[in-house]
Amino acid sequence: MLSPARRLLKMIHPEGILWPGTAFYDAISRSAIFQRNYELVAEDIVSYCPEGSLLDIGTGPGRLLIVLHRKSPRLRLVGVDSSGSMVTKARRNLVRAGLSHAIDIEVGNASFLPFHGESFDVVVSTGSIHHWKEPEKGLNEVYRVLRRKGVALMYDLVSDTPQYVLEEVARDFGKLESVLLRIHALEEPFYTSKDFELLARGTLFKRGYTKFVGVQCCLVLRK
Repeated sequence: MLSPARRLLKMIHPEGILWPGTAFYDAISRSAIFQRNYELVAEDIVSYCPEGSLLDIGTGPGRLLIVLHRKSPRLRLVGVDSSGSMVTKARRNLVRAGLSHAIDIEVGNASFLPFHGESFDVVVSTGSIHHWKEPEKGLNEVYRVLRRKGVALMYDLVSDTPQYVLEEVARDFGKLESVLLRIHALEEPFYTSKDFELLARGTLFKRGYTKFVGVQCCLVLRK
């Protein structure tokens, strides 16, 4: 369970990033640590589903989808974000990448996904589930839109990032990035890795397991 302080953080945090925060987030998403994370996450996703249809919830500036298309062009890629200004930014990034014809991005909320049931082979989310106001309802929506035997991969930072992960960040990107990661874990309503895993119990998935992919913890759920 979230501590009282983190429950308060969750209440006051917006579910989507609003302008002008979208411009700032888009800028930092081009940084080396973000780009490395997109590469690692994309490699992990493709290992589960190299083709078929994929939904990215909380797609942000759309950069993960761009990396995914380059790694596995056979995937049909769709992204949603609850922030209209972020969707506009993501669509512009697709145009710059020459991929506006290949990837669809729409306004959408995790609790009310604008898709028919069993529409996707894999559903992913990166760095957004700690913002969801109703995470169990959101995960039930993920279950609904997943096809039978589909997989959901929920990536996020956690408040108890293992020391070996922090040491890898410090080695690869410098000690400052490691310190900033620790500070960031205090200011956002992140779950502990155990509580993250326990989210599945109150949903139609019933159970899941967690693993680390780079700096992020991944909750793996199967329908």
